[in-house]
Amino acid sequence: MGLLSRAVQSAARQREVSRRRFWGWLNAVFNAVDNERIKAVGPDRAAAEWLLRCGAKVRFEGFDRWHHDYNGLPTGSLGRYKIQAIDATESCIMNRGFDYLDGLKFVEEIKFNKCVYIEDVCMERLSSMENLQASLYMMEVVSCGNVTDKGILALHKLRNLEYLFLSDLPGIKDRQMTVDRLQRALPRLDIALDLD
Repeated sequence: MGLLSRAVQSAARQREVSRRRFWGWLNAVFNAVDNERIKAVGPDRAAAEWLLRCGAKVRFEGFDRWHHDYNGLPTGSLGRYKIQAIDATESCIMNRGFDYLDGLKFVEEIKFNKCVYIEDVCMERLSSMENLQASLYMMEVVSCGNVTDKGILALHKLRNLEYLFLSDLPGIKDRQMTVDRLQRALPRLDIALDLD
């Protein structure tokens, strides 16, 4: 009976590994950048399509409500709608798709909450985008297990960042050093922590 039980457990593990590989592959496909689409519809529309395809939400300038339905995105002339805020809670966005963020000039707020594919390289990439360095003033990073001190320290390039909320980040090992260095680089930054 023990042999049969081990065989069933082994088969179940293999099926779970195959399922994870499939979802990882599918998420990578969703994050593939289509430069032709960016040229055709503009950076804000293309980024909104990418974000919604990956399960995130966007809010456009002049709108109070969040858009989460891909088919419900507003239509209009090229460049008419500008992304003002991104809520990537539980989405599958990953570094591979961050090129979509390059052309965004009006993003003021980004929330990364329970984003399993967000890691230090994403924070570094985000912080290196000149448009976001100028426009982003509010950010949350919550329950993103692959973000470490290195990723949070990279945010020092976001020169207009005024508010940063950090919570449930087990990758942060030296909380005080990270906060002190970030605070020295960005003296106007209000950092709220819930890292215990």
